[in-house]
Amino acid sequence: MPKKRILSGMRPTGKLHIGHYVGALENWVKLQNEYESFHLIADYHVLTTSLDTSDVYENSIEMLIDWLACGLDPIKSPMFRQSQIKEHAELNLIFSMLITVNRLERNPTLKDQIRDLNIENVIYGHLGYPVLQTADILLYKGNAVPVGEDQVPHIEISREIARRFNNQYGDVFPEPEALLTKFSRLTGLDGNAKMSKSLGNTILLCDDVETIKQRMKKAAIDPNKIKKDTPGNPDACTVYSYHKKFNDENIGEIDSDCRNGSIGCFDCKMKCAAKISNFLEPIIEKRKYYESRIDEVKDILHSGEIKGRKVAEETMSEVREKMKLG
Repeated sequence: MPKKRILSGMRPTGKLHIGHYVGALENWVKLQNEYESFHLIADYHVLTTSLDTSDVYENSIEMLIDWLACGLDPIKSPMFRQSQIKEHAELNLIFSMLITVNRLERNPTLKDQIRDLNIENVIYGHLGYPVLQTADILLYKGNAVPVGEDQVPHIEISREIARRFNNQYGDVFPEPEALLTKFSRLTGLDGNAKMSKSLGNTILLCDDVETIKQRMKKAAIDPNKIKKDTPGNPDACTVYSYHKKFNDENIGEIDSDCRNGSIGCFDCKMKCAAKISNFLEPIIEKRKYYESRIDEVKDILHSGEIKGRKVAEETMSEVREKMKLG
């Protein structure tokens, strides 16, 4: 029995941070052994919030290096740029005819982005972001999509569009399911709900030991723990949430020491920084390998685009046949 397929991707923003790893990459690496996997560098999606494309290619290469360093296997998981496979745009056009403006305006993720980015005038492409995302998924007949909870409304739109097409023209597309990760989001160092390079509250996957220590010194803590021996509340501490991910074997001790005031916040932060550095060490070593072999990285990208294009062409041939456009 053939494996089911997944399609997942990210907008190319350059070097990735531990939030990307926890929220997506860790799960991708695991799932590539269970599913037939396709991974998209979503460079068209960049245009929904910025028209400046001058750094998109460089950022794509940096992101691809992090994907490889974290363990994505280009043999199991073809990786490719959205812009290099024209069928993404073609299927997006067709799908845009199968959904109303009112339905897209009800998308809660869009409302959050408008608020967070202080967008005054929503462009047509941004409103239709979930439609292009649907084309990305269904072009490869994705059965499942690894996402955080904030992306679930997009997957529901994808399911609706797949149903609408199948009912109108005949069965072509599966209705994709959302695969939620255990740690779907890692809080930013400042306690902000989102880790983001634009907010300066991240630890990058390539950060060295000293950089991580310096970043951790600024991490938000329980505001009521004002002295070393003051009892604290781990559940109100950003550092504790990092311990849960990167220091799970000692989490009971950290919890107890914080609550009874036997550990100070600085020492707690440095313990966490050391655990994160130990975790990132093999990723950094692998990253250095690919940084010194950029031609190999570009070959991996080119090979992935050939594989992705083959599947995309087959799907679009089927779509055109069903629509009597062939």
